[in-house]
Amino acid sequence: MKQPSSRSDGLLDALFTSPQVEQELSDAALLGAMLEVEAALAQAEADAGVVPGAAAAAISSACVNASFDLAELGAAAVDSGNPVVPLVRAIVAVVPESAKAWVHHGATSQDVVDSALMLVAHRAGEVVLRDASAVAALCGELADRHRDSVMLARTLGQAAAPTTFGVKAAGWLVAVDSVAVRLRDVVESRLAVQLGGAAGTLGVLGDAGPRVVRLLAERLGLQAPVLPWHTDRQRILELAGALGGVVAAVGKIGLDVELLAQTGIDEVREGGGPSHGGSSAMPHKQNPVDSVLVRSAAYRAPGLVATLFATAQQEHERAAGAWHAEWQPLRSLLSIAGGAVARTSVMLAGLDVRTDRMRSAVEAAGGLVMAEHLAAKLMPVLGRSAAQALVGECCARAVEQSRDLRDVAKENSEIGQLLSAAEVDEALDVGTALGAVHALIDAALARVEAR
Repeated sequence: MKQPSSRSDGLLDALFTSPQVEQELSDAALLGAMLEVEAALAQAEADAGVVPGAAAAAISSACVNASFDLAELGAAAVDSGNPVVPLVRAIVAVVPESAKAWVHHGATSQDVVDSALMLVAHRAGEVVLRDASAVAALCGELADRHRDSVMLARTLGQAAAPTTFGVKAAGWLVAVDSVAVRLRDVVESRLAVQLGGAAGTLGVLGDAGPRVVRLLAERLGLQAPVLPWHTDRQRILELAGALGGVVAAVGKIGLDVELLAQTGIDEVREGGGPSHGGSSAMPHKQNPVDSVLVRSAAYRAPGLVATLFATAQQEHERAAGAWHAEWQPLRSLLSIAGGAVARTSVMLAGLDVRTDRMRSAVEAAGGLVMAEHLAAKLMPVLGRSAAQALVGECCARAVEQSRDLRDVAKENSEIGQLLSAAEVDEALDVGTALGAVHALIDAALARVEAR
């Protein structure tokens, strides 16, 4: 058997990741972002009159055209605790003598790593947002198509009252839209360059420092911070929180689909063909693997968010360890979010909504799920407590005798004195129990449409 060349050769990646997001998160992408930062820094400093133009051009050319070995840089990073130190040495080795002194001028390792991670997060975040828009669109289609598809609402794991699958999908839509708005705000307005120099004072750059920061931000397409943020990690926390929210929102969709696909409920089925969800042992099974994998992301993301929050208290002007602890969890969180959102899009695109099963489950409840509405009819005369107690007695009898609540209620003399048979039928008619479902769905669709 061929020995693996790295920790991951792809055996599990396709289950949990999005190829497009992974492309932006790879070690090669991170190295490329670090080189972009070094090149843009030299060019910004040349524009500010700090670095000779020819030196900046040579540095930029080396960063774009030179080939640096990832494995060598990674091995050399052990001595310095980060990959920037060996990278700077590698750049210095390939630029002309006249440019060597200007490589990485006025910067510190954290400036390059933080700025590169912001670039990576921006690019991966845009892919996550694109896929989140696809999920929202699919939720909207389901909400509109199934606005009248009656089903059981389930609360605390029990049958509650009638609702529609359209309302459920509208809830998914609003949640995904809300977290996507939050993530977009972070991606577009909070991901900033880092440039502070050794102690966060821009010391080597002098009065030109703030201008270099602005020029660097423009070149990289990131925000220019008010101050260097070496130990102010609020941007990381905002990104972590937004990504965690995205995973939670699609995790909720995965959980609902998984529960509705359970044996005995079978109100939805995932698509994907006859081999989708197959078992290695039981030929009869068709497991809801898309929802299972989405839920796996929802289990993993909170721990990564917690790690990033735990590292946020960083000492003095530069942290020892807490900053280093951010790098992998941040990339992992972006990866998990990208995979979960992409998988949710696939799941919803192929979802088989079995409206006949949904309607049958409501009818099989024998009117019990309409008990609240029958009690509401009696409340004006009996009061709340007495009405609920009376209907509760009828429900208990219906369950004990395996009968329809409608028949039991019509036989009850006390109810008969207050309601006609037609009024009992009306109270227990599922069509009267759906309240404002159309207005709620329309409101959800309108909100997303307006945005």
